[in-house]
Amino acid sequence: MCREKNAVVLAHYYTEGAVQDVADFVGDSLALAQQAAKTEADIIVMCGVHFMGETCKILCPEKKVLVCDLDAGCSLADSCKAEDLKAFIDEHPGYKVVSYVNTTAAVKALTDVVVTSSNAKKVVDSFPKDEKLIFGPDKNLGNYINSVTGRQMLLWNGGCHVHGQFSLEGILKLKQEHPQAKVLVHPECPAPIQALADVIGSTAGLLKYAIDSDAQEFIVATESGILHQMTQKCPDKTFLPAPPETSEGIGCQCNECSYMRLNTLQKLYNALRDEQPEITVDPAIAKEAVKPIQRMLELSK
Repeated sequence: MCREKNAVVLAHYYTEGAVQDVADFVGDSLALAQQAAKTEADIIVMCGVHFMGETCKILCPEKKVLVCDLDAGCSLADSCKAEDLKAFIDEHPGYKVVSYVNTTAAVKALTDVVVTSSNAKKVVDSFPKDEKLIFGPDKNLGNYINSVTGRQMLLWNGGCHVHGQFSLEGILKLKQEHPQAKVLVHPECPAPIQALADVIGSTAGLLKYAIDSDAQEFIVATESGILHQMTQKCPDKTFLPAPPETSEGIGCQCNECSYMRLNTLQKLYNALRDEQPEITVDPAIAKEAVKPIQRMLELSK
């Protein structure tokens, strides 16, 4: 069907393994944006969440962009409404705005440059040292970037529901049981979780470290979908998902994004067959939103 329709299927690392296995390209947010920007397909099917589909449409306005489920949103994007960010910007004149890619098109339209966890440090370092910056919406990533750049960016108080709920006690228990295991942590995690890390990095960065490392065991504190790629690339290594907190204490040994799990093989098939649901972006918003995305892509070369 993809060949007939000249369609390409892009999937994020956090989707279920079966979806990743049939995708033409699997990657993190930066890689997916780069792939969308250069594809020659007429139709892009984004297996991820809504803002990823928007990013594809902004970069490729002439193409049809489909998603598996319009309800596949993002708690981080929801934590930063465009009207609220606009008010915050107005309260802090003279500041440049650095927005995480996990935001709506309307927020990107208010932004000077977009970042992903893969390139946030590089992009922030591109500004003069005395530049006044607002960073949003993820406060944990912002705090991490402040710590590694020596900046004092103003941080929006947003967060990811998945990365915010890892169990500190659970990771410590896993570390006791597997003392040789390396702890891999995404920078969207809170500082106490980051403090346990052997490596802090983007999803793609953590995957690369696991592939290159001589270690045989890893405790992975990010969305558990990445373990599919890790076990495929490193079948001789052991990957232990960091557990989330639950109301009863330490939860099961998994931490999944409910939005990402809305992407299924059946919905992917239906989207290709029906060419629905389709992502649309207001052209006036897209005209402004494409500028910070293109700047990010230029800085990421």
